[in-house]
Amino acid sequence: MKRYVKIVLLLTCLVGFNLQADATDIKDKSKSSIQTEDIVNKESKVNMENWLNSTFGLQPYKANYLLPFGISSRTYEGHEPGVIYSNKEAELQVSLKLKVGKNLFGLNEKYYVSYTHRAYWQIYVQSSPFRESLYNPEGFVIFPITDNKSIFHMRSFKVAIAHMSNGQPNTTNALFTNGFNLSKSINYFYYTLRLQHKMLLTDITLLTPFPGSDNLSDNPDLMKYLGYNKIKFTYFYKKHMMSLMLRGNIGSLRGAVEMTYSHPLKQHTYFYAKFFSGYVESLIDYNKNITKFSIGFSFSR
Repeated sequence: MKRYVKIVLLLTCLVGFNLQADATDIKDKSKSSIQTEDIVNKESKVNMENWLNSTFGLQPYKANYLLPFGISSRTYEGHEPGVIYSNKEAELQVSLKLKVGKNLFGLNEKYYVSYTHRAYWQIYVQSSPFRESLYNPEGFVIFPITDNKSIFHMRSFKVAIAHMSNGQPNTTNALFTNGFNLSKSINYFYYTLRLQHKMLLTDITLLTPFPGSDNLSDNPDLMKYLGYNKIKFTYFYKKHMMSLMLRGNIGSLRGAVEMTYSHPLKQHTYFYAKFFSGYVESLIDYNKNITKFSIGFSFSR
């Protein structure tokens, strides 16, 4: 019975996501009885209409998805006594950005802040714990490039500063974890050059942690598995969208590959499938080689 309740909760999240997406096109129905036609003060009227239409600048950033079923090649390790995880779980991601400025240097650049939250939900075990939640705020600027002459067809250059952590406390000295530190985090810069060849987008990324070892004190060898280089191909064919991501550390020969596929089902809702193989599938098990396939829905691309 408990398992069915969890599935219902996931479906409720799906419906909620879809309703939220549809609300971008019409007024919020919960506020639809409010009228502004007779308001004389223009500034007050505009402010109320913005509130009614929920037009406050938040936009999707990375894919927003709900994947009710994912299965990995190995059972996830519980790092606390008595904690048992399954190799089957749900995964969800919410990712939003907000434009905060533009054209400060006369280069038509745009400035953003963003937040991405990813959660791994063990709905197929009895207590349904969240195996891990990742918190990933960013600040970045995108410089547009118009390049129609070279073979690269450059479209933009992105400079970003970011933090990623699982929000756990330092447990190095805790007896219940036998010296394993649950806290995992990284502060880093990254730079992405985007190219376009018709329906194919190519993102070439260089990632580097903040200078100083303190930024990797929770996981000092993380870069060995995460890597400094990443390339992502995104291809559009009719209604289909496919991506292939490769990242790694050439020196350690560690890294990962990820493939995704999406296809529209209805407005703002897509069938979404994801395949991952390699390291840093999540921060808590960053040094474990995991192969995982997940399937579900996305609400942005």
